[in-house]
Amino acid sequence: MNLTRKIIGQHLVSGNMVPCEEISIKIDQTLTQDSTGTMAYLQFEATGVDKVKTERSVAYIDHNMLQASQLNADDHAYIQSVALSHGIYVSKPGNGICHQVHLERFGRPGKTLLGSDSHTPTGGGIGMLAIGAGGLDVALAMGGAPFYLIMPKVVNIELKGRLGAGVSAKDIILKVLEILTTSGGVGKVMEYTGDGVKYLSVPERATITNMGAELGATTSVFPSDETTRAFLEAQGRGGDYVPLAADADAEYDEHIVIDLGELKPLAACPHSPGNVKPVSEIAGRKVDQVCIGSCTNSSYLDMMKVAAVLKGRTIAPGVSLTVSPGSRQVLTMLAENGALADIISAGARVLECACGPCIGNGQSPKQDAVSLRTFNRNFYNRSGTPSADVYLVSPETAAVSALAGVITSPEGIELPDIKMPDKFLVNDNMILRPEDFENVEIVRGDNIKPFPKGKPLAPTLEGEALIKLGDDITTDHIMPSNAALLAYRSNIPYLSDYCLSNCDKEFPARAKAKGGGFIVAGSNYGQGSSREHAALVPLYLGIKAVVAKSFARIHKDNLMNNGILPLVFADPSDYDKIEQGDRLRIDDAVCSVKSRSFTLVDETRNIKIPLRLECGDRQQNMLICGGSLNSIAHGKA
Repeated sequence: MNLTRKIIGQHLVSGNMVPCEEISIKIDQTLTQDSTGTMAYLQFEATGVDKVKTERSVAYIDHNMLQASQLNADDHAYIQSVALSHGIYVSKPGNGICHQVHLERFGRPGKTLLGSDSHTPTGGGIGMLAIGAGGLDVALAMGGAPFYLIMPKVVNIELKGRLGAGVSAKDIILKVLEILTTSGGVGKVMEYTGDGVKYLSVPERATITNMGAELGATTSVFPSDETTRAFLEAQGRGGDYVPLAADADAEYDEHIVIDLGELKPLAACPHSPGNVKPVSEIAGRKVDQVCIGSCTNSSYLDMMKVAAVLKGRTIAPGVSLTVSPGSRQVLTMLAENGALADIISAGARVLECACGPCIGNGQSPKQDAVSLRTFNRNFYNRSGTPSADVYLVSPETAAVSALAGVITSPEGIELPDIKMPDKFLVNDNMILRPEDFENVEIVRGDNIKPFPKGKPLAPTLEGEALIKLGDDITTDHIMPSNAALLAYRSNIPYLSDYCLSNCDKEFPARAKAKGGGFIVAGSNYGQGSSREHAALVPLYLGIKAVVAKSFARIHKDNLMNNGILPLVFADPSDYDKIEQGDRLRIDDAVCSVKSRSFTLVDETRNIKIPLRLECGDRQQNMLICGGSLNSIAHGKA
């Protein structure tokens, strides 16, 4: 048996471990962050559960850190108070990025982790089955409900050999993205094996599992071995170690072999993590900005490598370099050993331990800039500058390019051999434990508005095709994430004025004027973030269904959780038959959900288009009721 099936089997609540069949699993741990957490806790309160039922749930405050008004601080106060009152640990602002801190302080091999952040699979670097999901799914898991998913196929990515000088873990996952593309992991788990695994530290493994989210994968997982044990012992958590590995004769659905010795430094070019090219092919292009950090590359190991490259040198005159350590643990250790001074002396701007520019929260580059980032996403306008070209690279590539002022490959450059510490500095005084607090009063700022709830499915659905979109529409397109809007993540009415504005600035006004309608899209609709706002805002605008060639997993689940139909063209070529503004109708919607077969009537063109609903029995009942919370209220969950 492979490792994925072992962990799922130990947590299986319902269903059979047959690919493409719905199963449910017990969730041991959950995490939320402040960008999605406010909504998740409002939904958790709506369930009526007094205390969380998980082994450990943690609320992180790491995203909406730009406090230009009272709005973000109000959300932070709400999250801290509601979490502590319900038995949830709180990682305060400044303690670090959720995935980095969870890896350091809470992750346990063999456990399941569900997080309201698409990069929750970072935990797979320590041998967890860690899955990103919408806030409502996490809220239900905190209340003790199992998590439902389609039993994934398991892809064995066998790593052979050892990385050469200047090549890093970031280049491994970029190679996987080059092979599989941003939709090649949908419905799959990436399981890493091979003799090359033993040469990768836990933070390097976590870089790979973190960015596996860009494949559309359910999650990614590494074995728990002696390297894992050493990491946990260095964190003072040796008792959490459990050895885990696939059986020698384990079977997989697919098998990919990567020879690490043959890898070269790679970069994801604008505007997709899957647009991968060798750094050597784009070398020499002038660089305006370099940003090092994010949950992908902000570990102690990453920061030490950067500090070693920068030591005694100065960044190029035309480059702005920012460095964001992933946790307070990392920052403190850098400060104590002198590496922070090396980074600062080179001319870097040191940002706080938070997501920052990775989510568009500050550090937008200048017009037409070239920005190298060690992040996980380079979607159009995610940086806050529509005309900027953003490249995703390793910390090594980022650092040497910051010094040179042009895109530069680190291959062949003598880089120091940085070792993992035998002991990390452990200080959990910015983690609040619920057992230390009693009778916590929940604080609710004026910006926290009720979230919209779906209504029972109407017999007939009709309205205009309000917009027609292409392939790979991301959640950044659907619900933009930038410094101006992040403060309103708890205010769906306000956010509704920006829905799909990256595609069509007139869409919000049109949707409101028409009383809602339909969205038509191409393949892989909803890739990217787990943000539930990309479903809640369309629900508020009256969207009845999204008709697409295919959907990304998390967004599809979010749509169904909130009562919006995710319908797939039975024949993808029918996509070409519909135009924006066409009058559409679906008759016998309830019966169609039950049969999973729909007929879309395009009244404008007098044609009928067959559609499919790809879901299980549980989701059928949920859609008929108008969403997950309604389904629970009616006892049909």
